[in-house]
Amino acid sequence: MARPVTLCTGQWADLKCEDLARKCQEFGFDGMELACWGDHFEVDRAMAEDDYCEKKRATLEKYDQQVHAISGHLVGQAVLDKIDIRHKAILPDYIWGDGDPDGVNQRAIEEMKQTARAAQRLDVPVVNGFTGSSIWHLLYSYPPIPPGMIDDGYKLLAERWNPILDVFGECGVRFALEVHPTEIAFDLITAERTLEALDNREEFGFNFDPSHLLWQGVDPVEFIRRFGDRIYHCHMKDAIVKLDGRNGILSSHLDFGDPRRGWDFRSLGRGGVNFEEIIRALNDVGYEGPLSVEWEDSGMDRDQGAREALEFVRRIEITPSGRAFDASFDKEEQA
Repeated sequence: MARPVTLCTGQWADLKCEDLARKCQEFGFDGMELACWGDHFEVDRAMAEDDYCEKKRATLEKYDQQVHAISGHLVGQAVLDKIDIRHKAILPDYIWGDGDPDGVNQRAIEEMKQTARAAQRLDVPVVNGFTGSSIWHLLYSYPPIPPGMIDDGYKLLAERWNPILDVFGECGVRFALEVHPTEIAFDLITAERTLEALDNREEFGFNFDPSHLLWQGVDPVEFIRRFGDRIYHCHMKDAIVKLDGRNGILSSHLDFGDPRRGWDFRSLGRGGVNFEEIIRALNDVGYEGPLSVEWEDSGMDRDQGAREALEFVRRIEITPSGRAFDASFDKEEQA
């Protein structure tokens, strides 16, 4: 199975898109998952300029780079979140505006609709991203949380995301939520509840990323087997758990890269994710989309990480067998 191997560009947004495309060609990637920040893919320009997407495609093709998905994580986060000063750093100025929380939420909703239309113009089938969550801060049930407060979070999901997903449907584009802490879905149970809240509509699925499941103690392979028909995109990203008796799984208010943390992200193949079983599970559910390397390792040079990660994915990728190994024992199968 020759699935394309792409690079998620979000962690490289300090580089111009063309400069990164040149690097990706040198590294040997098949394509790029374009982040909707920096100059990698600008939704506002894609909608305002008739030739923007054509020019973007031409730039990528110049360096033999495909594009199968774009990433709208940052703006998507602001659709459901309770907005505060943290969001100013991740949002475009025209979405942040005056910072009024209701206004930010509404502008983020409209921008995600535009992102679907921009993806259609670029001729990509998937927008990866976040939904945000109005109830993430209620994760630990103290003071005791009335069930209705959690119910309200999923009702708000339906209220705000169904109109966005209507536009995705009109455009023939799917939204793939990266199941992730701080999102409305962060494990299997909340992913199931999210699908139920949205009436299991086909426009909504998942961007599978094992790194966010591993440190929670959630089995990434079980996620694939449960939601195989809803995995619209796949991130190849690693993490490691480093509990030492002093730290905890909640990370102690320490930044990524701090050696005292109880877990952290690692460059692909250097953490605790069992990618052998993940590849086999993806084959079992018939996933044929890209394997997108997402590099996040504060302790490693990113160029080294990108090269090494690409080699790792190429090495572990498996073409499924078209026959059982013991079929040759059957006399009818023998020459």
